[in-house]
Amino acid sequence: MPDTFIVTVDLEGRLCFLWDDRLAPLAAQGTTDIRRASHVEPAEGGGWMADLSPCGGPALGPFPLRADALNAERAWIEARL
Repeated sequence: MPDTFIVTVDLEGRLCFLWDDRLAPLAAQGTTDIRRASHVEPAEGGGWMADLSPCGGPALGPFPLRADALNAERAWIEARL
């Protein structure tokens, strides 16, 4: 789990961030729209894939460990927030 978070604010005051339960108080301040950004799934032939197609991104992997796929997923999403 990261110790810092990236939170963006658009011109209409909407917040955008990668969900972490520690940020739930932000979501409780108003109307929320939570959307899936990706899927981390077992890869055919072994390993793990991070499929970022739900947010218009690529498929990353395969990675030997699920944690590696989750870290790559987070890095890709946060680079675009």
